[in-house]
Amino acid sequence: MASELDTALTDIIGRLTAPGAPLETVPFERFGRALPMFKHAPPTLVHYFAHYCAEQGDKEFLVEGDMRMTFAQVHAAARTIAGGLVAGHGVKRGDRIGIAARNSINWIVAYLGTLMAGGCATLLNGWWSGEELAEGVRLAGCSLVLADEQRAARLAGQTYPGQLVVFGHDADWRAGLAPLLARGGDEATELPDLTGDDLATILFTSGSTGQSKGAYSDHRGVVQGTMNYAAQSLMVLTYLTARGEAPAEGSQPCSLVNVPLFHVTGEVPLFLQSFAIGRKLVLMPKWSAEEAMRLIEKEKVTYFVGVPLMSFEIATHPDRDKYDLSSCVSFAAGGAPRPVDHVTRIREALPHAFPLLGYGLTETNGVGCGNFNENYLAKPGSTGTASKPLVELGILDDAGRELPAGEVGEVSIRTVCNFLGYWNNTEATQAAIMPDGWFRSGDLGYLDADGYLFIVDRKKDIIIRGGENISCIEVEQAIYAHPKVAEASVFGMPCERMGEQPTGVYLVKEGEELCEDELRAFLLARIAPFKVPVRLWQEHETLPRLGTEKVDKRTLKARYLTVWENEQTNPA
Repeated sequence: MASELDTALTDIIGRLTAPGAPLETVPFERFGRALPMFKHAPPTLVHYFAHYCAEQGDKEFLVEGDMRMTFAQVHAAARTIAGGLVAGHGVKRGDRIGIAARNSINWIVAYLGTLMAGGCATLLNGWWSGEELAEGVRLAGCSLVLADEQRAARLAGQTYPGQLVVFGHDADWRAGLAPLLARGGDEATELPDLTGDDLATILFTSGSTGQSKGAYSDHRGVVQGTMNYAAQSLMVLTYLTARGEAPAEGSQPCSLVNVPLFHVTGEVPLFLQSFAIGRKLVLMPKWSAEEAMRLIEKEKVTYFVGVPLMSFEIATHPDRDKYDLSSCVSFAAGGAPRPVDHVTRIREALPHAFPLLGYGLTETNGVGCGNFNENYLAKPGSTGTASKPLVELGILDDAGRELPAGEVGEVSIRTVCNFLGYWNNTEATQAAIMPDGWFRSGDLGYLDADGYLFIVDRKKDIIIRGGENISCIEVEQAIYAHPKVAEASVFGMPCERMGEQPTGVYLVKEGEELCEDELRAFLLARIAPFKVPVRLWQEHETLPRLGTEKVDKRTLKARYLTVWENEQTNPA
């Protein structure tokens, strides 16, 4: 039975999207069917930036240390950078422009400038090794790579197409992004006219094959996904206003940016949505629970989002009571499952606030499900219901047929917000996007009678460590690269803080010796540190096999689960 909150929110979103209403939806033809889209949404991200930066004007937008910029200032800076990219670096409509850097104001200005110049913002994972970064650049065919000094150093000696331009952080945009303007171009440079069909972004995701895939989207998809988040925010604000619980008139929403902007959670619901709702963003270059609490107090942060361990660390921090966290009324999580017991512990530790949970994927531009406030407390094991008004949620069997409530199948999402495919990977695209438009997530789950989604397992061989996807196959391939390794298997183990940790087993070749520390050092030189297993147990017999001759990963994981739990309880 629908909760009182569900009934109220459904009524509100119905009124907000009705004909003539601000968020009116109209049909958009794709996959041979009519998908809902917002009638009045800007056609491209470039129009979106221009409209909302003019509307928000002198409101403070970005804060990084002592640097502060308004919406209007950010737009003006990005317009100048766009001129430099077009006139000085020859960026043309549809060119893939790689961005490889940590979060900063200058990352944001470079991102906006890239899109305004007509480029496709190709968001390279800032945690990747040099080899992985180069592979991402090669895969997307970037004509230009904008990198900070740390990522540029990793790329040294690697082979990749395009030109590398190094920019800086911790400085005014004119100084930090000076290399982008060094060849000419300014705010008067003519820029291309874009449409919703133009390429907007490529974000990378690790699949079960271990090969990173570039999920590409057009401007229409990213804008519509962003506006769906804004619609959800307006829906909740309307509900709170009717209850007399709305924020004080004239107050500005504010959020920390403590998740990477190259991930969809950081890019769409956090960063891009902020233009529409006039939200101030406070950047944290490096995660620290205590620094987060200090900034929540100083900047009057109202909304917090991060991987589940972040809000849990705040709620359980021994110095939590030293800071005034009363301004922050929402602690959202995404990118990984949140343990059920964390929900009540966060609510008890921060009784003025509600924990929230979202479910979306890179391929859906972050759009999927949401579980709010009392509903989340009532069903803490659920990722919530489909995000209205654009999301259609289905549970499919292997043949692509929709399953009824209660039956487990593959979680699938169909919206105008979905990505268009994987760059230069037709096979993976056809496997993920069904002819009728369903994107198959690789997650297994079911819908209850009220339409709430429960994730129960994953079809894909992926570990989610603190919101970061790790391909088991990719790590296994790196282990097999060691000349002394005969067999290996990698799997995730439960972790209260990170959700999962990568672990594995290995068997050395006859007559060889290889200790765990040596193998981990070998891996650290080849793959990103977050992918390296935190524990590698050495086997002394051939690994167990299934009838298909594949390694029996479930048996291995079960064999070592008790060992793992004992090691966590009684560390050496």
